[in-house]
Amino acid sequence: MTITGAVSRASLAEAKDRLEAVITSADLAGLGGDLFAVLHLIDREHGLRRAVSDPARDGADKAQLVQILLEGKVSPAALGLVADVVRLRWSKPSELADAVETLAVTAEAARAEADGRIDDLEDELFRFGRVVEGEVALRSALAGPGLPDDRKLGLVNALLEGKVTPATLTLVTELVLRPRGRSLEGGLAEYGKLVAQRRQRLVALVRTPVELSAQQRTRLAAVLAAAYGHEVHLNIEIDPSTIGGLSIEIGDEIIDGTIAGRLDDVRRRLGAG
Repeated sequence: MTITGAVSRASLAEAKDRLEAVITSADLAGLGGDLFAVLHLIDREHGLRRAVSDPARDGADKAQLVQILLEGKVSPAALGLVADVVRLRWSKPSELADAVETLAVTAEAARAEADGRIDDLEDELFRFGRVVEGEVALRSALAGPGLPDDRKLGLVNALLEGKVTPATLTLVTELVLRPRGRSLEGGLAEYGKLVAQRRQRLVALVRTPVELSAQQRTRLAAVLAAAYGHEVHLNIEIDPSTIGGLSIEIGDEIIDGTIAGRLDDVRRRLGAG
């Protein structure tokens, strides 16, 4: 779900602004689900996707096509937002679909935020991603071709329903049933980053050989926030292989203060010599 075209990036920024305007009055319990339903339609109907992303076609015509297809099937808020999205210009048809997915995830994050549970949403997506990485049988069941969708849905509900935020259940279900070419853990990581962006926070993956105390977490978050100029959300992973110290990953940057990291550096230097 990486939008690379300059035209599409500008359009996505406009679409996000429109979403923010809609969020203030929309029924957030259904907005994300409606946007995901539109995404499913666009992904399934390739001709429609080309038609609503065609730069040579008048924006008003594309919006009218969306109105005809979706009126009465999704909420007025979702319909208006999608009409605005198709009026914009997109570098590739796939990037329009990616933008709709981004808006759907962001709407779910806004839903959790309105409930005062956006921190829970971030943590639950991260923790479930780690469970999936560590449990081969579970990952195979949820992401492999062996189970039909209804069985996968039943498994997700058995694992999560009533135990996580409604937004978490929606997002995990979406990724399990419609991965859009991603691994399940990769999709969870992407969605987690979008949730963090809702609060304009950076996400730091902290690997440590032992659990950090609440005071240590608070101090580390404050140090990173001062260094990066943004609030930083910590995802803590206990990793005995780090031996000592901390390994911190923020975006593409890795800060490795572990003994294992320093030993690896020494080995590289010796090998280079």
